[in-house]
Amino acid sequence: MTVRNFTGPAPLDWDDLRVFLELARTGSLSAAARSLRLSHATVGRRLAALEEALGQTLVERRPDGYVLTGEGESVRALAEAMDERAQAIRRREGSGEGGGEGGGAGLTGTVRLTMTQALADRFVIPRLGPLRAAHPGLDLEVIADNRTLSLARREADLAIRLARPQRGDLVGRRLATLGYGLYAAPDAPDALIAYDESMAELPEALWLDRHGGGRRVAFRSNSVQGQLAAAVAGFGIAFLPCLLADGVPGLERRPLPGPPLTREAWLLVHRDRRDVPRVRAVIGHLVAVFSAEHARLEGC
Repeated sequence: MTVRNFTGPAPLDWDDLRVFLELARTGSLSAAARSLRLSHATVGRRLAALEEALGQTLVERRPDGYVLTGEGESVRALAEAMDERAQAIRRREGSGEGGGEGGGAGLTGTVRLTMTQALADRFVIPRLGPLRAAHPGLDLEVIADNRTLSLARREADLAIRLARPQRGDLVGRRLATLGYGLYAAPDAPDALIAYDESMAELPEALWLDRHGGGRRVAFRSNSVQGQLAAAVAGFGIAFLPCLLADGVPGLERRPLPGPPLTREAWLLVHRDRRDVPRVRAVIGHLVAVFSAEHARLEGC
């Protein structure tokens, strides 16, 4: 879609605005390129084309990333409004009016669900069988990723996240409280298995830094399942979600040297999607699954 800019010499391309929006949201050329599945060169070229069409400098490049200028902030506000309206139209088109969306066993269509890899593999996916049996025409797409995918932009219909959103047009429901514990092989050395620097701000990583007793870190990983495997292999002591580590052969639970840590799992949906029958069916199933196993999730 091309919007004519009557005050400037060049047409304004919506794709250029879309790239600019992603750059504004991520603050990084490489992150915007990954999110949009474009090359760095394409992102840079579209940004330059937008600035040329508007006759304004929209971003400043600094050592720690890209920062919007005053003009860039103004353009971002207008582009965000355009983007939200476009996504509202898409959500309406995909809301399932007719086509087997009557709310019964004939539900059809795709529901996209995003969560962390460990939660998807070890808990949610193995418990989706009853949902498939009840709605065999329903297609599920599980995006196991630690990135914060946008529900407003239809990157996913539902998200399970370990924090309640502080802003945005999202509806949230607390699914469960997740407990954490220390786990190690019986003959493991008195060393730690920890997160790498990219995940150092996670509550569990901060807890381990605070209560690790100055132990040597023998293994680091940005993957919770990687840390679990390292614990089984005997590298040391790992601080893991109980739902992931309880009952794993070769691991034993160790006493906590500090106060217990818990995190809340929240199910999030955009307001425009919560009443879509197929989305509502998945919500109902997930709520029932988490409620039925709350004790295991808490690590009791």
